Amino acid sequence: MPYPKKNLNANETIALDMHPHWWYFAEPALSLVGAIVLGIVVAWQLDSGSGKDIATYVVIALLVVTALWLIGRYLKWATTNFVITSQRLIFRQGVIAKSGIEIPLERVNNVNFNQSIFERMLGAGDLLIESGGEDGQQRFTDIRHPDQVQNLVHAQMEGLAIRRGGYAAAATTKALGGDVTEQLERLEGMLQRGTLSQEEFDAQKQRLLG
Repeated sequence: MPYPKKNLNANETIALDMHPHWWYFAEPALSLVGAIVLGIVVAWQLDSGSGKDIATYVVIALLVVTALWLIGRYLKWATTNFVITSQRLIFRQGVIAKSGIEIPLERVNNVNFNQSIFERMLGAGDLLIESGGEDGQQRFTDIRHPDQVQNLVHAQMEGLAIRRGGYAAAATTKALGGDVTEQLERLEGMLQRGTLSQEEFDAQKQRLLG
């Protein structure tokens, strides 16, 4: 289920909208497979009788519980969104009762990611975002390709700074006593990454050279 666009602010666009990594299903899926294997073993190895009947009831109960666990996990996965927009970081989850976190990009101080060797093989990991809000730090688990998400957050932060004129003021100040070539190279890099439109690049370049 995608993040509702009706919840976006004016002129706000979505850069990333994703659900948790498929590893999110590992525990209930493996439990269900184990219950199925146990059921096969009971059916083949035990002779008919009261002992087998009791074991059969236990296996059926395990199958029902693990199947419901997997269905519940899927519903939670489908209603969990990690969203990066041009203005905010948004995390929402909940099937019936909803909960969520919103962090304005201008309040983000640092973005770190953590991956074990196994998680790198799977393409999953954790994302730790430090912000200037009351919560301070927020950890998001089961993020797909967290290194790429980290780069995307930084790119959106740069784009937001340019749109709000913050970068233009800093660039003008540096140009007065600094290296204009360095500023132009940085602008060209942002243009290539797609965080800066051609019109914005031309306007910033004109300000530096003008």
